[in-house]
Amino acid sequence: MLEFTLSGLRSGLRGRSFHAVFLLGVLLIGIAYLSGFFSPRQPQTVALDVGFSGVRFSLVLLNLFWVQELVAREIDRRVILFSLAYPVSRGAFLAGRLAAVLILSALAATALGLLLLLAVTMVGGGYSQEFPPALGLPFWSTVAGLALDAAVVAAFALCIAALSTVSVLPLALGAAFAVAGKALGATVAYLARGADGDTELFANYDPLIRLIQWVLPDLSRLDWREWSMYQLAPGAEMVFWSVTMAAAYIVLLLLAASLLFARREFS
Repeated sequence: MLEFTLSGLRSGLRGRSFHAVFLLGVLLIGIAYLSGFFSPRQPQTVALDVGFSGVRFSLVLLNLFWVQELVAREIDRRVILFSLAYPVSRGAFLAGRLAAVLILSALAATALGLLLLLAVTMVGGGYSQEFPPALGLPFWSTVAGLALDAAVVAAFALCIAALSTVSVLPLALGAAFAVAGKALGATVAYLARGADGDTELFANYDPLIRLIQWVLPDLSRLDWREWSMYQLAPGAEMVFWSVTMAAAYIVLLLLAASLLFARREFS
């Protein structure tokens, strides 16, 4: 497993997709810096909001491309046959590759977080906001939550790669999963509030909504940007269960991927 992790780290850092998406992340941080100038009273808060969205977008893309390169593409090119020739289980291969993706994601999150912190600090031309954002623990907790969000997406893409015979499918379904997981919380809240006056809509679809909530994780619960932007700290219980949900989902997806991959035949 350690060898698969180390080889995955080397391949991930050398990949062209990593360089391209990371440059995109840097560009998004630059856009966040410029967006701060559109708000004369809250430049740092606006830049922080746009920057967090850019960090999440970049991390999700990076994780999907890493799973695509380290697992799906190796299966498609039959290069994986050399890896499976070692006297180790197929689950160890997947666990090593996922560990490499998570380490690379943590490094990328740290780098993008530092760039965003620098951009937010510089924006505004020395103007002091009445309610400045919290750029210490709340900031890095938000970055960690976004990295955990991307890790769940990576685990889902890994599970798809373990059974898919189409190399691009993990990337496509992983992107759809990331969008659906992020929108789930807002959609349920909208329906629960009455959906523009239709109060019976939520009651009619309540069984279906509950089923979807059991299958699809609410990734919006891992977005704690309001803590850094407005110093509105999330509840400790909510944070605990959100992190527990994400960790459990990653473990279950890894187990499912290992079981599916163990039964897969290669010609």
